[in-house]
Amino acid sequence: MAEEKAGRDGGVQSLRRAFELLERLADTGGEASLSELAATSGLPMPTIHRLIRTLVQLGYVRQNTNRKYALGARLIRLGENASMQFGAWARPLLAELVEATGETANLAVLERDEVVYVSQVPSKHSMRMFTEVGRRVLPHGTGVGKAILSQLPAEDVRALLDRTGMPAYTDHTFTDPDELLAHLAQVAAQGYAVDESEQELGVRCIAVPLTGTPAPAAVSVSGPSGRLTREAVSRIAPLVQATAATLSTHLAESA
Repeated sequence: MAEEKAGRDGGVQSLRRAFELLERLADTGGEASLSELAATSGLPMPTIHRLIRTLVQLGYVRQNTNRKYALGARLIRLGENASMQFGAWARPLLAELVEATGETANLAVLERDEVVYVSQVPSKHSMRMFTEVGRRVLPHGTGVGKAILSQLPAEDVRALLDRTGMPAYTDHTFTDPDELLAHLAQVAAQGYAVDESEQELGVRCIAVPLTGTPAPAAVSVSGPSGRLTREAVSRIAPLVQATAATLSTHLAESA
C-alpha cells in the first residue's frame, strides 16, 4: 500500500484536501459540480474526481440526479454530536451568565440554513424562557439567528433567505430581505442583536455572535419583556458580549 504524501506541517495531504472539498460544498449552501469545485478549490480535476468518488462511497458526499454533488447524510450524525459536545463544554460559562443576569442563557449554531440550540441554562425565576436543546428555527426570526447573520456577507444572507423564505412568527418578525439586511448592519455595528418579540410574543432576547469559530454561533440571554426591559438591555448586553468573547477565545485556543 502506497504511503500517503505528507504536507509541510506533517499532515496527510489527501485528507486535508478531502476536508477542503467538504467545506467548499458547505460554502455553496447546497450543491456543486466538479468544475465548480475545481474553480473554488484550485485542485486539479483528477484529484477532485478521486476524492469525491471516495467520499461518495463512504456516504459523506452524495451525487444528485443532476450529477452535482452535495453533503451526504453520514455527516449529520457527526455534526449533531459535535454540536452537543460543544454545548456541554459551554454550559459552565452559560451558568455564570445566568448568575450575572438572572435570565436564561442559550448557545446556538448555524447548521444547514437553520439555527440549532445546542445548550441552555435556565433562569431561576419561576417565569422563565425554555427552548429545547436540539430545536431548529430559521435564523431571520431569532436573536441568535440575527446575531449570526450579521457576521455573514450580504450576498450569503440573501442566498440563505431565498432558500428558507421568511415566514412571520409574530407581527414583529422581519419578512422583507432588504429591511432585515439594513437591520443586520445595525446589529453588526452595535455588536449585539435584540429579538423584540419576533419569535414569541412577550419575549425579549439579547444575542451576541461568536467570532473566529469553525461554525457560525451565538450566545444569548432571553426572558419576559416585562422583566428584561429595554433599559435592562444596555446593562446586560456587555455581559453577554463578555461571555461570547470568552467562548470565542477558548474555541480558538482549542482549534
